[in-house]
Amino acid sequence: MSLGQHLIELRNRLFKAVLAVLVAAVGGWFLTPFVLDSLRAPVTQLARVGGHTAELNFPMITGAFDLRLQIAITIGVVIASPVWLYQVWAFIVPALVRREKQYVFGFLGTAIPLFFAGCWFGWYVLPHIVGILGSFVSSEDTSIVDAKAYYDFVIKLIVAVGIAFVLPVFLVLLNFVGVLSAAAIIKSWRIAVICILVFCAIVTPSADVVSMFLLAIPMVVLYVAACLVTWLHDRRLAKRQSKTDEEYGL
Repeated sequence: MSLGQHLIELRNRLFKAVLAVLVAAVGGWFLTPFVLDSLRAPVTQLARVGGHTAELNFPMITGAFDLRLQIAITIGVVIASPVWLYQVWAFIVPALVRREKQYVFGFLGTAIPLFFAGCWFGWYVLPHIVGILGSFVSSEDTSIVDAKAYYDFVIKLIVAVGIAFVLPVFLVLLNFVGVLSAAAIIKSWRIAVICILVFCAIVTPSADVVSMFLLAIPMVVLYVAACLVTWLHDRRLAKRQSKTDEEYGL
């Protein structure tokens, strides 16, 4: 196709992706009360444990509506993820050979569950993080949490952990397409562990060491799993190449 045809196809696929997100966001609007209750739960628990008042605050008259709208869009993006991921890859896949297409679909089939698993893990450690941070508030004080800032903090944490869980899959994909060898990935394990610890220290509060290690442990396990998969893949390729050399007398 010409450049103009590629741009037209890109426009059509972006339109379908945005339309799917908007339709899912309409349904997500009706789920916002349940999401708000879940977001409010760690703050409510903080008030019970700390013995002081802790509540979400909307400083602007439009704050509650804006937050619900933002939550609805976020839900829409999550619900419509199979659609917009398909549209993105459908635009890229025609430029790939058959073998690379299989790798891409394998990547999507692994990355999406890992992304949701990472998001769930971020949500799992959220109450612990809120509890650690809220413990510094004395019983004589009141903790008034800005709802918008709190939601942004939660989303950044969940999305960051979700993306981090997907990164080892990129290593495997780069190995399968011949960009990185298993030896190079395994050799860099010290750098990988340091990067994981630094990342976990950034996305979690500096005072919450427990949450940092709770996030770091599964990420290290996923990195080790990626090393194992790439090692097995390179070993299989080496055996196949050795067999081919023997057949041709090389």
